[in-house]
Amino acid sequence: MGKEGKVRIGSIVIDVKDFARMMTFWQGVLGYAPARPPTPGDPFVILKDPSGKGPNVSLDGMEPYRNRLHLDLYTDDPDGEVKRLLRLGATVFREREEGEDFVVLADPDGNLFCVVDTRG
Repeated sequence: MGKEGKVRIGSIVIDVKDFARMMTFWQGVLGYAPARPPTPGDPFVILKDPSGKGPNVSLDGMEPYRNRLHLDLYTDDPDGEVKRLLRLGATVFREREEGEDFVVLADPDGNLFCVVDTRG
């Protein structure tokens, strides 16, 4: 194996059509609570395990243009990790945009995932 990375699964993200219904559903299923309430007009929420043991589950109320389910990989070294993941065979699907803390990559099969900068 090569050099170990500095990423961890920070959140499993589900793109949803009916945001309010799905938020109620997943809170009931998992017993998770929102890290903070979703912002009106921006249907995105991170649901956290109150015990702190399970991974976050995020709901994104958007028209899916990617997989319905994807991983957010959290890292304090986003530039280094993106370079490492590209060497392993990932490709850039969408660069980081102004005000965002993530870049969207694709694995060799085309499955999308995000590398999230956790420094700020």
